[in-house]
Amino acid sequence: MKESLFSWIDNSLPLAVELETGLTKIPAVSPDSGGDGELDKCLFLEGWLKAHGITQLERYDAPDDRAKGGVRPNLIAAISGSEDENRGRLWIMSHLDVVPPGEKKLWHSDPWIVLQADDPPRLIGRGTEDNQQGLVSSVLAALAFASQGLKPARTIKLLFAADEEVGSAFGIDWLVKNHGSLFQKNDMVLVPDGGDINGELIEVAEKNILWIQFTTRGKQAHGSMPDLGANAFLAASDLAVRLHHELSEKFGERDPLFEPDYSTFQPTKKEANVPNINTIPGEDVFCMDMRVLPRYSAKSVLAEVDRIKAEVEAKYRVTVEYTLAQLMESKPTAAGAPVVQKLSAAIAEVYPVKPKPYGAGGGTMAAYLRNAGIDCAVWTKTNKTLHQPNEYALLENILGDAKVIALMGL
Repeated sequence: MKESLFSWIDNSLPLAVELETGLTKIPAVSPDSGGDGELDKCLFLEGWLKAHGITQLERYDAPDDRAKGGVRPNLIAAISGSEDENRGRLWIMSHLDVVPPGEKKLWHSDPWIVLQADDPPRLIGRGTEDNQQGLVSSVLAALAFASQGLKPARTIKLLFAADEEVGSAFGIDWLVKNHGSLFQKNDMVLVPDGGDINGELIEVAEKNILWIQFTTRGKQAHGSMPDLGANAFLAASDLAVRLHHELSEKFGERDPLFEPDYSTFQPTKKEANVPNINTIPGEDVFCMDMRVLPRYSAKSVLAEVDRIKAEVEAKYRVTVEYTLAQLMESKPTAAGAPVVQKLSAAIAEVYPVKPKPYGAGGGTMAAYLRNAGIDCAVWTKTNKTLHQPNEYALLENILGDAKVIALMGL
């Protein structure tokens, strides 16, 4: 059966290009990032799958009035297996949404039109790697079974989720909270959305994530009379620097499982305050992205944030409020879990590498399943062009990853 599956995948390159091209044409950007959501992309994929023989499809739409159609769609496709489903299913979970292109001038081509390039053979466009490489690979693996009338050992479930790029509130998080019966404790879950250029790293743990927006309020004044005001920008700047340095020192242990092997506390987004140079700003807004080793709780980090915030408020005569744009704590998957062992064997058979577990700084859909007690592995062979201008997916990676997924179904 393996030879038949591999032969079919080797001949599926035109399908891979067709599907990547069709998906990329439809910008599935979150309303949080100025887009309409994933509905059009989901409808295209649903129709494409039906046209190619995958007809076991279910939609789970999370309501969101900001999005087109008022929903954020989550699509599930199934290939029935030959064994009792009480043994558990094999889930391959990719996401439909993509990030915006960023600065268009940095792109060498239209980000929403796939450009096929050589040396190495690749498909260029927004979303081609993140996460359409994993999505297309999972579809090709499923089609390798379905188109030949072959049954996998376990039923294969493909999840195409919404909202992964901005926190999964309308995607896997919503599914776990509202349709938790979809998932079983003995399911094996692969999330093809992280890895390395050689394909040897299997992510089994993630750092805790805190995304925080800080709003500092002082008193506006003329730039020549700062004593009559309270400079919100100055206070916010000190707050950002103190949070970066003091939290890094307080939570400074290292863990070689992760890369980088330490917790990170980075000021990121900064909103505009006053429009002119000679005004002391009375309000300032900035954000921080915190990725914290799992040994430290979010509660302990926020306690330190509160301490530093209070000291800055007293020093600059301002008030500081903050909101959590995201807070995610994640349990690890054991390196010896069945999904990790099955995936390791499949990778070693397809690629000339020795797989090994590692921990990631970025959050994935796996965290929500792990917290529900379901083992997950995150893996793909990636060139790490995600979120960059001129993002691309290597054609050999799409087909190779499809073979790994197909082997997991045997």
